[in-house]
Amino acid sequence: MRTADKSPVTRHRERRRQQGLVRVEVQVRREDAPLLRRVAGALGDPARAEEARKLLRQGFAPRPAKSLKELLAEAPLEGIDLERSEEPGRDVEL
Repeated sequence: MRTADKSPVTRHRERRRQQGLVRVEVQVRREDAPLLRRVAGALGDPARAEEARKLLRQGFAPRPAKSLKELLAEAPLEGIDLERSEEPGRDVEL
């Protein structure tokens, strides 16, 4: 297909793709739409893009998985009885 045969929308999208941009469609609640537009605007503005990316990564980046030892160290264990009784339990016939 020659360039003249392509629709203006197709040519526009090709130029944007060559610029490294992608089209993203999301569905959000009506009250969140202005916020999302402002976020997209900040990411598209060279003066604010770096700071916007930094804030978004801090707030939404996946947190590294913690080990069981780290989770237990952070657990609120006050008031929990961790002592085991010395009682051997019941007899079981096998």
